[in-house]
Amino acid sequence: MLRIYASILLFSVAFSNSFAQELNARVELSAPQLQNTNARTLELLQRVISDFLNSRSWTDKAIRPEERIDCSFNIIISEYDGSKQYKATAQINSARPVYGTNYNSPILSFRDKYFNFSYVEGEQLDFNDNQNLGPLSSLLGFYANIIIGMDMDSFRKSGGTPLFSKARTIMNYSQSSQVEGWRGMEAMDNRYWLITNLVDRTYLPYREFSYAFHREGLDTMVDNEAKAKGIMGELLGRLKEVDRTHTGNVLTNALFTAKSNEFVGLFSKMPGNESVKIYNLLAELDPANISKYETLK
Repeated sequence: MLRIYASILLFSVAFSNSFAQELNARVELSAPQLQNTNARTLELLQRVISDFLNSRSWTDKAIRPEERIDCSFNIIISEYDGSKQYKATAQINSARPVYGTNYNSPILSFRDKYFNFSYVEGEQLDFNDNQNLGPLSSLLGFYANIIIGMDMDSFRKSGGTPLFSKARTIMNYSQSSQVEGWRGMEAMDNRYWLITNLVDRTYLPYREFSYAFHREGLDTMVDNEAKAKGIMGELLGRLKEVDRTHTGNVLTNALFTAKSNEFVGLFSKMPGNESVKIYNLLAELDPANISKYETLK
């Protein structure tokens, strides 16, 4: 079922909180490199993160329970000082349903190598769009807005802009902290560049691609599969217009990390030499995954 993003009146929020929680997040937290980590500590932290993501209303949109966004946070802790400081990486994924099918199309696949935070057992996680109330809540709030924004982009042209504005605000106020990942000078593949790309007109074609690929392509396959695949193949060609060598470009990698397997499944066994044409295009756009695309030849 397609999600319907509709504004709700303020007075109805009090009666409809169960319909306003946008995320259906699965959180996995592990520390395979740490020998003396208390399993209970990790279980409690995992539950706190899951509750924070899933129990909060991130927008003023009416969302039915079955329309919540499927996403996952796979957090791997590499260092813990035994008190409150954690050093970790996180793999963040999300997907959205395809109309008339049971298939979920991947939207986001991003590995955060700087998912560091502090947390004391029993601490209440608070969040404010405009104020830094802690490194963990800022991290989670940032990705919640990214996930919802990218989901909205796939349903409506530039639909995620308000969420990306919130994520950029979080990035801006988090730069005053000592937490890695919020500053562009630290690395070329961190949170700073992810949100900077999403609000940069240089990469607007990626956002336009997301809308057209999903709404005009995938969501129409149930009616005319051949036509839908033709549309999606044409849309891939438009990505050649993007300056993929632009400084700090992380969206190219994020897009193809999320979509490469899907592209192989969609464009295999097309009539004539259409699959070969798609292979040649993908080999140019995404050489990092060329081995996957070999099956299209």
